[in-house]
Amino acid sequence: MHALTRFSVFLSLSVVCICACKAGAQIPAQLTTVNGSQGGKIVYGQQTGAASQAAVLIKLLTQVHSLCGDKPQIGQVFQFKGTNYVGVFFTVTDRPEGSIPLAGMAIAAATGPNQAEGAMIYDRASSFGTTVNPLLEQLSGVWHPGGSSDAAAAPASGSASVGPAAGGQTAPAAPLTRVTLSDNTASVGVPAGWQVTPGCANGTITMVGPHGEVVDLALGLTAEDTSNRFVQQSMRNGSLNGAKFVFLPYNTDLARAVPSILDQMRRIGGQGGSSNAQITKAEQIPAQGQRCVHVTGTTSPPGRGTNEMEAWACTTPPGPNGMYGITLFLIAIPTDYANQERATGHAILASFQQNTALLKAQVAAATGPVIAGMNHQIEVEAGHYIGYVNQIGADAKARGQAGDVQHAAQQATWEAGQTINAQNVQGFTNYLLDQSVVQNNITGAQGTLWNNAANALVQANPNKYSYVPNSNINLGSQF
Repeated sequence: MHALTRFSVFLSLSVVCICACKAGAQIPAQLTTVNGSQGGKIVYGQQTGAASQAAVLIKLLTQVHSLCGDKPQIGQVFQFKGTNYVGVFFTVTDRPEGSIPLAGMAIAAATGPNQAEGAMIYDRASSFGTTVNPLLEQLSGVWHPGGSSDAAAAPASGSASVGPAAGGQTAPAAPLTRVTLSDNTASVGVPAGWQVTPGCANGTITMVGPHGEVVDLALGLTAEDTSNRFVQQSMRNGSLNGAKFVFLPYNTDLARAVPSILDQMRRIGGQGGSSNAQITKAEQIPAQGQRCVHVTGTTSPPGRGTNEMEAWACTTPPGPNGMYGITLFLIAIPTDYANQERATGHAILASFQQNTALLKAQVAAATGPVIAGMNHQIEVEAGHYIGYVNQIGADAKARGQAGDVQHAAQQATWEAGQTINAQNVQGFTNYLLDQSVVQNNITGAQGTLWNNAANALVQANPNKYSYVPNSNINLGSQF
């Protein structure tokens, strides 16, 4: 099993790191714990009652939750090339040990019909980038699922290839140093030679690498549903000319629409030409109350050559005025450097964290005065209309005020999109962690539960409890 030392990772929208908790709860007796030779810890063995790889991963992550007193945030499950091993990266905060950020990987191996074993490696989040490979190598020497020492049953030597450009071997991810935005709304792991674009704020980060790599994290876009009659009317009268919105029919195939979204991002950013995006693979991501897709392919924007591209996009339902939100995560790497930088791009994506409490407070502060101003303008407009309904000048003034109200409404909707972004990220995390948000219909309080517990609660008392779609998640309310 020596080949565990090199692996490939296919991570999703959510954050990724790992845990080494020392809470009051204890590691189950059937599991063996070993100190890493260069730091970190290793845990491996049988998972009682888990007959599948998915069940093993769920049990391991549940134990992390119990030990650390915090819900682990995870990436997408991936498979070691040429093996029956699957794994998932996760991050968690060790509450009993002083709220220490931890990072790690949970691994499950099928050992026979309805049989599986599991293992975890973890360390402090700041160290895991350098200890992950030594931990995997040490694990390969002590963990032999099913009692087999057959190397053919273990992950094949060499890194598995991930993404559209699968030729050659994928290099391990580079070590990351955590950087926090100046407004404290988000943080991300940054490899040597990479930079966070100046001016990033409001929970959104764009990074560039030394070879022209680009990573966009939680990019929030405001979209106009061009099939909506109000949007069509605004386009005809020119009121949307020059607007920094994405114009896209809401009911279009979202995966096929990604190239158009990328092209319109270039327009909004003042760049010329097309991204020339080509989608080679697409999959729908299940999500409550929204549409989400994951696509891979290539882009070749002017002056940048061909890039390997991977993107995750999610849309919220449109409002009556046709406006809706798009949240986008994107990795683009020049094809000459794809194998070298692919795992690093995924690790950056996995390290991304948002300060949802601060984002919510900022949105409330930004939208409160706008809404109050809108109400005042409506009252003033009504007064002028009643008093001077027959005066042409007053009518013109009222129309001008109506335009101001419309502009303020659009601005308020844009600001509210920041909350939508935070809800999308929370929704992705719940989906990947096999969790759901449930509401107490009597008190209005909401809570995040494992899917089996949520299902039992809703089925037992459907009048009192119900599922909450992502668009209605209250980021600050719990049971």
